[in-house]
Amino acid sequence: MLSNPTHPASSTIEAIPFSTTLHVRDTCLCLHVQRAARALARRFDNAMKPIGLTNGQFSMMMALNRPQPATMSQVASVLAMDRTTLTAALKVLERRGLIETGTDPKDRRGKLLRLTNNGMTMLSAALPIWTRVHAEIDAELNESFGDDEPNRLRKTLNRIR
Repeated sequence: MLSNPTHPASSTIEAIPFSTTLHVRDTCLCLHVQRAARALARRFDNAMKPIGLTNGQFSMMMALNRPQPATMSQVASVLAMDRTTLTAALKVLERRGLIETGTDPKDRRGKLLRLTNNGMTMLSAALPIWTRVHAEIDAELNESFGDDEPNRLRKTLNRIR
């Protein structure tokens, strides 16, 4: 065990066996989902890089693709993000002129979000890329695990959520 002389209880802390580390690595659902999410995100990020979007920005813009401007709460709910993280991410899109924010006339404290014309153009360029990569992933899952695996996986993930 490494001792930490600055930690008052360093001499009484029991080491966690490496076998426990391996057990967590092999069984932790959260870790497995995070690793899969990162791999999928990288794949979509790489595909969208030529047009200057990330998969997260695509998802945010898609959440704003609606007939009426969206509230922060609506977008946060769709993306399962807290408002602080969402606000920071939206500022990047706003600086690029892809979205605009306005005051909610029903609640002057709230903001309404909408795609700009440039944002809609960017989203239109990104959608075929998303469609192609998504179809490739679905085909790979079907080939590896059998027909309808992508739908079973989506249903399982939605139940966990």
